[in-house]
Amino acid sequence: MPRRRCRRRVGWWPRCWRFFSEREGEEAVRLALDELEALRLADLEGLYQEEAAKRMGVSRATFGRILERARKKVAEALVMGKGIKIEGEEEGVEFKGLGPRHRWRGGK
Repeated sequence: MPRRRCRRRVGWWPRCWRFFSEREGEEAVRLALDELEALRLADLEGLYQEEAAKRMGVSRATFGRILERARKKVAEALVMGKGIKIEGEEEGVEFKGLGPRHRWRGGK
């Protein structure tokens, strides 16, 4: 029997859950919510893997594996012209928002 998967913390909720390909009938690459969070922390926020892993509540090695899977999926979508569908596994994800005083900034 496999080990139970630990909960991963996500500090951000996506505004858009699907990105479509211009090609009809092309199957989309499925990106898990924790994979998107790993991309956000490492590539967008520029955090080192150790700090990003702490924020997600996983080990550094686990974070590295999540990030590697995410980058491979995004690269596949870009190179092969596929869409991306973000899937949230609510039972395995713990949402840790930015706090009650945070306001989203930016345009529409």
